[in-house]
Amino acid sequence: MRLDTALWRAIAVYRLAALLYAAVSMAVYTDTYARPLLGWAVLAGMAVWTGLAAYLYGDPRRRGWSLLVADLGLTVAALMSSVLVMTARRIEQGDPTLTVSWAAAPVIAWAVHRGWAGGAVAAVVVGGAAVVERGGASQATVNSLVLLLLVGTVVGYVVQLARRAEVAYAQAVQLQAATAERERLSRSVHDGVLQALALVSRRASDPALAAVAAEQETALRRLVAGPAVAVPAGEADLRPLLPSGADLQVASPASPVLLPAGVAAELAAAVAAAVDNARRHGGGSAWLLVEDEPDAVTVTVRDDGPGIPQGRLEEAARAGRLGVAQSIRGRVEDLGGTVCVESTPGQGTEVELRVPRS
Repeated sequence: MRLDTALWRAIAVYRLAALLYAAVSMAVYTDTYARPLLGWAVLAGMAVWTGLAAYLYGDPRRRGWSLLVADLGLTVAALMSSVLVMTARRIEQGDPTLTVSWAAAPVIAWAVHRGWAGGAVAAVVVGGAAVVERGGASQATVNSLVLLLLVGTVVGYVVQLARRAEVAYAQAVQLQAATAERERLSRSVHDGVLQALALVSRRASDPALAAVAAEQETALRRLVAGPAVAVPAGEADLRPLLPSGADLQVASPASPVLLPAGVAAELAAAVAAAVDNARRHGGGSAWLLVEDEPDAVTVTVRDDGPGIPQGRLEEAARAGRLGVAQSIRGRVEDLGGTVCVESTPGQGTEVELRVPRS
C-alpha cells in the first residue's frame, strides 16, 4: 500500500471514530440542549459527510482545493451549529460542542494534502470558529487552538518527511535491483560476447572489422562495469532526448513535452532503437513525429524502405535477435505503453510508440 493511500484511509477511520465519540457525547448531554432534534439532525449530517468524505478523498483525482474548502466549510458550519442547539448557559460553562474532536478531521486532511502550512491554515479557521462559538477567547478555546495548530503543523511536517523517505526507499530498491541485474548480465556477457569481440579484434584480417570489434568491446566493457543508475526524479522534456540527423526529419510540438525523467529517458531509448532500425533497413531516410496528448505521448517512426515481411519479427525473436522485442517493445511495455508496428512490403514501415502519462 502506498503512503498516501494509507494516510487517507487513516483519516477516514479517524472521522468515523470521532463521529462515534460525538454521538456518545450528544447522548450524554442531549437533555441539556435547547433544541435536541436539531442536534441529532446535525449529527446525521456529520455521518453523511463522514462517508462521503471517505469516498471523495479516496480518489486522488478528486483531492483538490474545492474538496478541501468544502470539508473545512461543512465542519465549521457543524461546529457553529452548537450555538443554536446548546443553551447559552451550557456554552458558557464549557460543555462539549456538537462536533467535539470530529472538527479536527479537516485540519489533518489539509496537513496531509498541503503540508504543515495547510494544516496551520485549517487549524486557525477551525480554532477561530470555536472562539466565535464560545463568545470570546478563554483558556479552553486557546488550548483548543494551540492543540489544533500543533496537530496541523506536526502532521503536515511528518507527512512531508515520510513522502521524501518513500521516494528515497523506492529509488534504493530500484538501484539494488538494477545492480543485481547488471551483475548477472555482466557475467553472461563476459563469458560470451566480450570474449568473441576480443577474438575478432585480434584475428580479423579486415582492419575495419577489427577496429569495429575493438570499439564495441570497449563500449560494452564500460557499460557492464559501470555503476547502476537510479531513475532520476522530476520531469524532463522529451524533445532534446530524441535522435537527430540529416537523414531524419523530426516534427514535434513547439512547447516542451514533459514526462517523468525516467519515463522520458526510456521512451527516448526505445525511439532511438526504432530510428536505428529505420536507418539500417529503410530507404536511407526516416521521419519522426511526436504527439503530445493530455493522457499520453505518442512517437511515430516511419521509413520508406522495403518493409518487413510477414512473420520476420517473430522469426528474429526466436533466433535471439531481440532488437524490436526488447529494445523497443520491452522498454515501452515496462512503462505501461504500447507499440504498434505496421509494415507493407515495398511501402515502408511505421512504428508507433505510445506511453500513458499516468
